[in-house]
Amino acid sequence: MKLTIERTALLKSLGHVQSVVERRNTIPILSNVRMETGESGFSLNATDMDLEIVETVTATTLAPGATTAPAHTLYDIVRKLPDGSQVELSYDGDDSQLVLKAGRSRFSLSCLPVEDFPALSAGDFSHSFSLPATDLRGLIDRTRFAISTEETRYYLNGIYLHATESAGVPVLRAVATDGHRLARAEIPLPAGAAGMPGVIVPRKTVGELRKLIEETGMDITVGLSEQKIRFDFDETRLTSKLIDGTFPDYERVIPTENDKVLEVDCKLFAQAADRVSAISTEKSRAIKVAVAKGTMTLSASSPDAGSAVEEIEATYQSTSLEIGFNSRYLLDILAQVEGGSVRLTFADAASPTVIRDVADASAVYVLMPMRV
Repeated sequence: MKLTIERTALLKSLGHVQSVVERRNTIPILSNVRMETGESGFSLNATDMDLEIVETVTATTLAPGATTAPAHTLYDIVRKLPDGSQVELSYDGDDSQLVLKAGRSRFSLSCLPVEDFPALSAGDFSHSFSLPATDLRGLIDRTRFAISTEETRYYLNGIYLHATESAGVPVLRAVATDGHRLARAEIPLPAGAAGMPGVIVPRKTVGELRKLIEETGMDITVGLSEQKIRFDFDETRLTSKLIDGTFPDYERVIPTENDKVLEVDCKLFAQAADRVSAISTEKSRAIKVAVAKGTMTLSASSPDAGSAVEEIEATYQSTSLEIGFNSRYLLDILAQVEGGSVRLTFADAASPTVIRDVADASAVYVLMPMRV
């Protein structure tokens, strides 16, 4: 294998693929990136056995071939090369070294046999549909903060993506919850997505996908089977195993009887909650929200730090209510609100609160109260 490639193009692709590679690996080949050059260009491939990325980049092929090399080491070398460098990569099949040359620099990296590199991409995808990158980005951003990190409840360690109906209109819905808060967002159902199985996309896959789609304006093609999901866009293909579990019936968690309605400027609310939470204890991050006609009062106290109170104007006409929240969870939700105002609906101090962006009916957030 021998090729030349522009440093910026190589660095960008290596940045994408090495991100999938785990820092600690018990299987040596999983620390490596698979590289192959031929008629279709120069392809880079990395996997952790649950997630696989393949990216093709333009290069000048001098001799076709394939090898594997340590992903993080190769990325670090290319990152430190001067901008604008031409990089030459060569691998003699008889030798176990990849040689990298750029200007007066020369590096030799140990290779592992390319035939040992595992493949994840095999299998049929029963459903396929396309959607704009902005739509997928919106679904991820409005839900991923609520993904659980508790490994024992593994079925909550991802975003539940499924086709359903909202007010009689078919939608593609994303849901995430960690038991303390729930986030639900939806977009009109893309053509071809009807009848798709409900799938749980793992947290790591969601994170890698979100980084990749930041750089694209293209439509993204999604392929689905019972065990895997695949995303195709630009010159990139991301394939992931799905979480094998049953997502809970989230509809039961979303209250429908909350009758106390409060509307408040989202930015003022978030800033006040952030300031008041500086007093609350590091562990609980608890703040108290007291609502009365026309006002909302936020307060916090701790034995060590003292107390804080802040009052802001709000639109509220029901009976007075005091409720406690984890301020970090509350601020995570308020950060997703793009409109000027946020609507909170309460039942009582012990029941979940529903939070909505007044300007965006497609997203719903539920926040469990806490004792303060």
